Amino acid sequence: MKQIKLQPLNQDVEVLTDSTLLSVLLTQEMNVLQACGGQGRCATCHVYIQDGQSFLSPKSEQELLTLSFITTSKENSRLACQARVWQDGVVIEVPQGMYIGSLGELKSLIGRRAQHNLIHPLTGEVLVEEGKLILRSALEKMAEIDSSFATDLSQILLPPK
Repeated sequence: MKQIKLQPLNQDVEVLTDSTLLSVLLTQEMNVLQACGGQGRCATCHVYIQDGQSFLSPKSEQELLTLSFITTSKENSRLACQARVWQDGVVIEVPQGMYIGSLGELKSLIGRRAQHNLIHPLTGEVLVEEGKLILRSALEKMAEIDSSFATDLSQILLPPK
């Protein structure tokens, strides 16, 4: 068993060696979307490692690629589904809020109050603040971000001739 700390909860948790941070977060009933099913292809389990980065498994090529698309990614960013706990002393900072994985998911929430900040997974931008009514304008905002990102991505992958 290894000991890690979850922030901002200031909660110490015991985990099995080689457990993913995602499994830890889910066991602690943290609000993690995991839109890709833990394959490292989305950013909906993005966390920051405040301490003990070297006590986790190294970043895979898939994780590095996915992190490169996240505008809020930092040197201490990890995808919880890809990071495995190898030693004691890891301190994880979980962003305040819930990542939204798709327009369809956000659309299904229209008319309700946000129980948490609703966060765009690639930009980290808050689409709807906690306690606020989820309106169609949030859909438009997400679609605009997605469109801008798709344009930027296509320019990177298919540079002009």
